[in-house]
Amino acid sequence: MISRETVALVEAEWRNVPVLVVGDVMLDQYVWGEVERISPEAPIPVVRATFRNERPGGAANVAMNLAQLGACVTLAGFAGGDPEQERLECLLTEEGIEPRLTATPHAPTTTKLRILSGHQQMMRLDSEAKAAHPKAAYARLVEQALAVLPDAAVVVLSDYAKGALAEEVCQAIIQQASQLNIPLLVDPKQQNFERYRGATTICPNLKELAAATGEPVSDTDRVLRAGEALLASLDMQFIVTTLGADGIAVLRPNSRWHAPAVVRQVYDVSGAGDTVVAVLALALACELPIESAVQLANVAAGVVVGKVGTVPVRREELLGALGQEIAPQMDEKVLPLDRLITRVAAWKSAGQSIVFTNGCFDILHIGHIRLLEEARHRGDRLIVGLNSDGSVQRLKGPRRPIVGEGERARVLAALSSVDAVTVFEQDTPLALIEAIRPDVLVKGGDYTEDEVVGASEVRAWGGRVELIPLVSESSTTRLIAKSVASVPAMAKAFSA
Repeated sequence: MISRETVALVEAEWRNVPVLVVGDVMLDQYVWGEVERISPEAPIPVVRATFRNERPGGAANVAMNLAQLGACVTLAGFAGGDPEQERLECLLTEEGIEPRLTATPHAPTTTKLRILSGHQQMMRLDSEAKAAHPKAAYARLVEQALAVLPDAAVVVLSDYAKGALAEEVCQAIIQQASQLNIPLLVDPKQQNFERYRGATTICPNLKELAAATGEPVSDTDRVLRAGEALLASLDMQFIVTTLGADGIAVLRPNSRWHAPAVVRQVYDVSGAGDTVVAVLALALACELPIESAVQLANVAAGVVVGKVGTVPVRREELLGALGQEIAPQMDEKVLPLDRLITRVAAWKSAGQSIVFTNGCFDILHIGHIRLLEEARHRGDRLIVGLNSDGSVQRLKGPRRPIVGEGERARVLAALSSVDAVTVFEQDTPLALIEAIRPDVLVKGGDYTEDEVVGASEVRAWGGRVELIPLVSESSTTRLIAKSVASVPAMAKAFSA
């Protein structure tokens, strides 16, 4: 079970965490098409191209995952000083990632062209350098990385065995991170893990760990036991091993912890490892225990394998996948606007419709309850915008509210019909409505649709406005008047 605190961390604390990613950057190219015949020139299918696109891949896909999850990412690696590098840098910059790529004109930017028909990959064409880079290029890469490392909350070395993470590069970055007490994760591709010595953790898949330990990949238990024994020689805190359909294992000396996989329909496993590393990195940057971090990574990987191609997971998608863990408790329903917006995005990502209503709700009564219950029936999630104490005073007079905003919010949050409550300071909820963009805007029947604040805006983005009849003779003003009128009679009764 993923804790409420962990969900809250994803909603809020992952924003703008500074992360440094160093490794083998790539440009992934995709051509989608339809297979209608076999070529007359050779016994191969002819793909009629219908759609093309490009995405950052390799270490750049790790950076994309981190950025989509909310981090502030700097990416260092090699590229070819060619048009592919320009396109890759444009894609990264569009996502808010700072590319610090060392141009190596002697070698092309690593590019992978995939040709697909439906969900089936028909062919892959790779362009890459096989020779080692010059020493001066490695020196520039290390210089770029060390320049930004002190400002990072976590470092990721993403090794795709394309030459960027030579041993001297790894050790220079690992040693500097260790001196600054910055956690460092490695996604390895080398059979010998010695170059990663001193990292906080390494995140191989089962096949990679089997190759490093010399154990048969068919015997999972032997591979994991060998991994536990390997830790001491590598001077690492733990090893995180992805086990495919069997989930993820955390290895420590002479112990292990296992998190089962989240069951999802699988279309494409490419990029799932990058997602796991990105989630683990952010979790460790926020000092989340590794067991909780692995549970989150499992959920995120489950989202990614349901996509085609190397596609990063967005924070809203992760929160949507965590839907059952979000806000079942009263305290978690009262949210500031920034967290509410994130939660709304998660609900919408899960295909849920959003209903919004607002009011002072000063002394909750049966009319309020009826309105909220009817509003909840208009969609999947009901958000209540609550006027602050200052806003109520401006609307109702200096003696109102009777009940403070904190108590009013908690009482509303205790209702099963309400999914979230947020307090707003303005006289009207227009700014709040524009930020949330609900599918349905609800008000009481004492309004006409033209009088409802935000009605035209909601209709403009395809939503609708609904008016719910009020319960007759039910209002806070009437309750207050009745209470005041009863005071003399009560005083007389108690004095008798």
